[in-house]
Amino acid sequence: MNINFGMWWTALTTLVKIEKKDEWDRLDVVSKWLIATRSAVTIATLYAGVIGGLLAWRDGHFSLLPWLIVTFGLFFAHGAQNLLNDYTDFRRGVDQPPYFRTQYSVHPLVQKFWTPRQQLLWFAVSGALAVLAGVFALFYTNFSPAVIGLFAFGAVVLLLYTWPLKSMALGELLIFLIWGPVMVAGVYVVLGRGWTAGAWNAALAGVPFGLLIASINIGKHIDKLSDDAGKGIHTLPVVIGERASRYLNILVFILMYGFILYLIFVTRYFTPFLLIPFLAGRRAVLAVAVMTKPRPAAPPEKWPAWPAWFSGFAFYHFRLFSNLFVLGLSADVILRALAPGFWLPI
Repeated sequence: MNINFGMWWTALTTLVKIEKKDEWDRLDVVSKWLIATRSAVTIATLYAGVIGGLLAWRDGHFSLLPWLIVTFGLFFAHGAQNLLNDYTDFRRGVDQPPYFRTQYSVHPLVQKFWTPRQQLLWFAVSGALAVLAGVFALFYTNFSPAVIGLFAFGAVVLLLYTWPLKSMALGELLIFLIWGPVMVAGVYVVLGRGWTAGAWNAALAGVPFGLLIASINIGKHIDKLSDDAGKGIHTLPVVIGERASRYLNILVFILMYGFILYLIFVTRYFTPFLLIPFLAGRRAVLAVAVMTKPRPAAPPEKWPAWPAWFSGFAFYHFRLFSNLFVLGLSADVILRALAPGFWLPI
């Protein structure tokens, strides 16, 4: 078995499809983990960690080693969640061909690349690494009540998201909260060694990113609405219907950009450098335009991402917006370091 760095990059940027077990068996351990945990999506956790770290740096709380431990701990926690989700849905008979999940990337259990026991082992190892990072954070912050509360909330969502929370139409809201205010503020709070005045602002700064991740999640749940409805999985789109869900996601896109403007021009928490993500506006307009119409019954010609449709356009927007958001925030941090009095709150 040779280490395949090219596959690492592919797995971090694309949802990988592999059909043959011998091809899977030749992959190195890291490649298998990145593919099985759908790291092209879980990379959103690294972005949230970067955002929290930059905000902490801006406020003088940053420390490299604690940031690395906490951010990668969250990354392993997200990976563990996806492994548990696949195991739970496989055991419940949800993830079976031709269900949506089995079509867009490798599913080691359905494709018999792993046994259920092996899946649980990978979950246990990933979860253990996440727990160790959490234990470090607790000691680093002297068991801050804020850190305990945020971690407890995250643990509950990790364990109960697939069932029953997602089936109670709560998944979309929880995705927004976890990958937005909670995770960004959580990293900030750990680096600040407890809840500080800046933590509330960090939580608000995480709102646009949380909405970004929610836009993908809502799009995915619309894409598989009929499958979920047939299996009794009551996601929000199943409950309110496709049309209402499409317009809800359009609202999410509007709020995403609108909240950035609020943080720049009303609270002045961000400088105008955070207008840089608006360069992703063309992709946002494309996604919104697609969501004004029902999902096509069959894949359009040369559409490579089917069965993803709304989620495909949302993910296309995510890839540019997330990079621009981090770029704008980095410029914001540098500007405030060089000119501390610039763009102060009114």
